[in-house]
Amino acid sequence: MAKAILTLFFLLLSYFSAGIVTVADGQKTWCVAKPSSDETTLNQNLIYACSNVDCTILKEGCPCFTPTNLMNHASIAMNLFYQSKGRNPWNCHFGNSALVVLTDPSYGSCIYG
Repeated sequence: MAKAILTLFFLLLSYFSAGIVTVADGQKTWCVAKPSSDETTLNQNLIYACSNVDCTILKEGCPCFTPTNLMNHASIAMNLFYQSKGRNPWNCHFGNSALVVLTDPSYGSCIYG
């Protein structure tokens, strides 16, 4: 009986903590938009993130301006927000439209930080 209760406890714990990423100390992480996110959500995320952090790197002539698509710009802005808040999983939620990734999404001279 105790074993069954303990198993149930761990199942419930894993269910309620779903979506919370645990990474080893020192592991670098980034926040990017989920590919399935719609344009309205991405635009809202871009506006929200850039109202809280400096998104200058997204302006024309800056390193992350190209490619000029909403998925790219929203991902960069969301990551800037995530990085500035201390890389906590809850700072990369954006209404469940973001992912914490372990692979550096930087490209060319656009460094995600």
